This record gives sequence, C-alpha cells and structure tokens, in this order.
Amino acid sequence: MTGVDVLLLALGAVAVGSAVLVVTTKHLVRAGLYLVVCLGAVAGLYLVLAAELVAWVQVLIYVGAVVVLLLFAVMLTRAPIGASDDLDRPGWPAALIGGGVGLGLAVLMVDAYRWTTVELPAAGTAERIGEQVFGSWVLPFEVLSILLLSALVGAIVLSRPDIGAARQATGDPDREPGRSR
Repeated sequence: MTGVDVLLLALGAVAVGSAVLVVTTKHLVRAGLYLVVCLGAVAGLYLVLAAELVAWVQVLIYVGAVVVLLLFAVMLTRAPIGASDDLDRPGWPAALIGGGVGLGLAVLMVDAYRWTTVELPAAGTAERIGEQVFGSWVLPFEVLSILLLSALVGAIVLSRPDIGAARQATGDPDREPGRSR
C-alpha cells in the first residue's frame, strides 16, 4: 500500500464520515458546515487523483457557491438555526434504504467490471474541457445559469415579507405606502 492509497482512504473516510454527520445532525447550520468538510474531502480526492481542474471547480462551485447559497437561504428565510424537533425522525427507514441502495450499487459494479482493469482515456486538458463546455454544451450551461439566477431572486423575494405586504396595506397595487404621486 502506497502513500497515495493511504491518502485516498483517509480522504474517503473523512468524506463519508462528514456525509453521515450531514444527514444525522439536528442543527441545520452545522449540517451545512459538515457539507463543506465533505465537499472539501472530495476535492482532495480529485487532487490526489491528479484532476486539478475538477478539484478547483469542486471548491469554487460547490464549496464556494452552493454551500454559501445554502447557508444564506437558511439565514434569509429565518429558519431555526439551533436544534430542531421536526428533524427528529426514525432513522431505520433511511438506513434500510441506504443500505439497500449501497448493496445494489456494489453488486452492479462487481457485475459490470468483474475486477478487471479498465483502460484510461488520454489525459484531458483545460483547453479541451473549455472547448466542450463552451462549444457543444454552451446552451445547457447558459440555461443552468439562468435557472440559478431565478432561484436566487425567488429566494430573496420570498425572504422579504415587506415587498408584498406594503402593496397589500394600501389597496393600490401600483402605489407603495409613504409615496405620493
């Protein structure tokens, strides 16, 4: 067992351990922070596997944007930040389903590959990935950016009760209170 194998096992254990903490904690903000640790460990796995671009995309997009958006959404919607009683559910159905899915995936992988070696494709470069993303995949990329922008605007509108309440108080949908024409 080489040092790379030990590092992969350690990062994998951190990723799995923090993923378990994400779904078992009763504190919503702590779940978001455990998610940061999990996604950071996955980025570390990518670095060890010599996929530097994928690792930094993981850090920038998931750790830097998605988790921050999640934490802002929690804080903007005034959700309970401490322990929440409505997160207290029996864990045996989730363990049963998760174990079944994990066992099914393990059987699928063993059946598909039969412990054979797989030929690796030629190493990719940032230039080739950029050509793919901004060439043939540009439309889905732009649709996704519009979807994320509309979700962010919707979260802001839903989290601000003063936007809809001010117009309802006057009875005039075009005039806000305190403004004269």
